[in-house]
Amino acid sequence: MGIRVTQTTLDGVLVIEPEVFRDARGFFLESYNKREFAAHGITCEFVQDNHSRSLHKVLRGLHFQDMAAPQTKLVRCTMGRILDVAVDLRVGSPTFAQWVAVELSAENAKQLLVPVGFAHGFAVLSEVAEVQYKCDAYYAPAAEGVVMWNDPDIGIPWPFDDPILSKRDRAGMSLKDYLAAPRFFYTPEQ
Repeated sequence: MGIRVTQTTLDGVLVIEPEVFRDARGFFLESYNKREFAAHGITCEFVQDNHSRSLHKVLRGLHFQDMAAPQTKLVRCTMGRILDVAVDLRVGSPTFAQWVAVELSAENAKQLLVPVGFAHGFAVLSEVAEVQYKCDAYYAPAAEGVVMWNDPDIGIPWPFDDPILSKRDRAGMSLKDYLAAPRFFYTPEQ
């Protein structure tokens, strides 16, 4: 067993590809192995697993939990396909407001590690998608924040202009509003 870990253009945001064993019966993979992840410097202690099911054109995000309950996520798509996105919200970071997007699918088995200081969101590309993600902190509604999915100062080219959004995601703050009361600050040690 093994994983391949690739650093994205955003420091700390990683693409993780587990080894997949396929044959006529189907496939087998280890989606998480604490020892294997630690060998690659990923030492999160995951405490909660989440699972969502969404229809085509649903967009969830851009979500984060602030420093009252900071949260790292390990995201994978176990049915269908999604465009998974992380946005750097660490004020002072050389990549502040930059984003990375990776297609996650049941077929490619890729995972995206989204560390503290980044917003996360995804858009469903297939008719239906199921997304599962591990979190290293419990969900804390009072710590939650949402940045507008289509903020022009971030400029993510989502695959559609008219996504299906929750009420909370429609009311996300702009990047300018975020900067008026930032939740994350970059330190060179990060």
